[in-house]
Amino acid sequence: MAATVTRLSPMTKPADEPTSSLCKHPSFSPISKTLSFPPPQSSQTRKNLLKTSSKNPISDVISSIESNPDDQNSLFDYNDDDDDKPREECGVVGIYGDPEASRLCYLALHALQHRGQEGAGIVVAAPDGVLKSVTGVGLVSEVFNESKLDQLPGNNAIGHVRYSTAGQSMLKNVQPFVAGYRFGRVGVAHNGNVVNYQTLRHELEENGSIFGTSSDTEVVLHLIAISKQRPFFLRIIEACEKLKGAYSMVFITEDKLVAVRDPLGFRPLVMGRRSNGAIVFASETCALDLIEATYEREVNPGEVLVIDEDGIQSLCLMPHSEPKSCIFEHIYFSLPNSIVFGMSVYESRRKFGEILAMEAPVDCDVVIAVPDSGVVAALGYAAKAGVPFQQGLIRSHYVGRTFIEPSQKIRDFGVKLKLSPVRAVLDGKRVVVVDDSIVRGTTSSKIVRLLKEAGAKEVHMRIASPPIIASCYYGVDTPSSEELISNRMNVEEIRDYIGSDSLAFLGIDSLKKMLDGNSGNFCYACFSGKYPVQPSGKVKRVGDFVDDGLNGSVESIDGGWLHGTKDRNEKDVDINNEQDHKVRV
Repeated sequence: MAATVTRLSPMTKPADEPTSSLCKHPSFSPISKTLSFPPPQSSQTRKNLLKTSSKNPISDVISSIESNPDDQNSLFDYNDDDDDKPREECGVVGIYGDPEASRLCYLALHALQHRGQEGAGIVVAAPDGVLKSVTGVGLVSEVFNESKLDQLPGNNAIGHVRYSTAGQSMLKNVQPFVAGYRFGRVGVAHNGNVVNYQTLRHELEENGSIFGTSSDTEVVLHLIAISKQRPFFLRIIEACEKLKGAYSMVFITEDKLVAVRDPLGFRPLVMGRRSNGAIVFASETCALDLIEATYEREVNPGEVLVIDEDGIQSLCLMPHSEPKSCIFEHIYFSLPNSIVFGMSVYESRRKFGEILAMEAPVDCDVVIAVPDSGVVAALGYAAKAGVPFQQGLIRSHYVGRTFIEPSQKIRDFGVKLKLSPVRAVLDGKRVVVVDDSIVRGTTSSKIVRLLKEAGAKEVHMRIASPPIIASCYYGVDTPSSEELISNRMNVEEIRDYIGSDSLAFLGIDSLKKMLDGNSGNFCYACFSGKYPVQPSGKVKRVGDFVDDGLNGSVESIDGGWLHGTKDRNEKDVDINNEQDHKVRV
């Protein structure tokens, strides 16, 4: 197998070792400070893909619940509608060469907690050469304590936080995974989603492989185990060449740490270095900041980095001319203090708000945000519009994943647990409220109602992203396309549904213009339905029982199939035909 290898910073380097250039990809540059914006669009409407009744469905549900207060399947289930945002599936960390690797990994996972709250784990390469792990269901602070970290001695470690959408997370699916094969043991933590997972798993099972989890990550371990390549990193390369979709992964063996990113670079992965020389990998730079590691660069799309006692090797997995990084990292997933895909998340969101103020202005008295993800865009909107920004909604940070609701139903109970309106800010005011996205529309309608009940004279919604019309298959938990409100309604219908006085989304053309020369390096599938890598066959559904090993009916298994028309070569499903596919979450 041919591989391009570059030895970046060797500690000891054989004199006759061949080297060649680093796997090359278009470099990301920070957003220019000087921007030109297109004129306001004459129409904000989107094609009505699936026409729905003009009657507001939420009214029907409210009436039904009020007439049947014992109904447990309420619209106001906090774990469903009141958590109405796309979810990043997980975050990963890798540390090589620090005597406190497990504790640093623990702290870095704290910084990445927003990327997954259902489970966490750490694996270390202990001094005796054994891979030791601690995993658990819950937050990082709930899984680990002093005594558990004392069980994880060693200079090298990897860590993982995961997210699951429904029900109870299963411990056996909490990463990192550790497996033994004929040449030793290997651990892996994975951020992303392999879209050909079911095909690969079927082939492996046909050849006798036995799976202990329902995660696509386990497929990678099986592919490594059956590979005939030597040395170890070539096994990883051969395994990854069979994967399709999104994967930013860190591997650990007895003496090596390996980081790899898929050729399209869907999910982020960065590299940093501590003052003692320790190498750190993480999903976001905010994790580097917490453990005082200096950000050096991204792991390039299609790159494999191998770290051992000889230094760092860079290998070209599969060069790709144009990455397709997830634009939602800048819209919602990443923290504002992170640098993602070479750009400041804070600056991106501030500019999203500025564009909205220029393209969708409205007479108002105050600008507020839906905390926390809408705050920076709201600051940009307020500054550009010359209107005061104030805290009109206060978020409670002490609400868990479950709650005890009074027997007498309280309207919008889940939203009220998390968001409290400030009447002194809102009473008698014309309010612009900025949010990062609208998914199903249920939470937005409740927020508008809360604001008006608190005395707002007018409520104008401004959304710092284009309308989401399609599901994501690359490591983001989104509803099926049929559940996405922008797939079913145009902008005016959505405005009527949520009850706001006006509504405007960030235009896709304006978003691309802001990104300037980098616009081609991002994936916009959730806004367009055009997928860089076509899912086919049975697609892993993030968070449901097929993924998590939860109990479920046989009928719901069938919901995982993509129904579509095969092309002439009978290879891919036409996922772009919204009428011909169905993926449930």
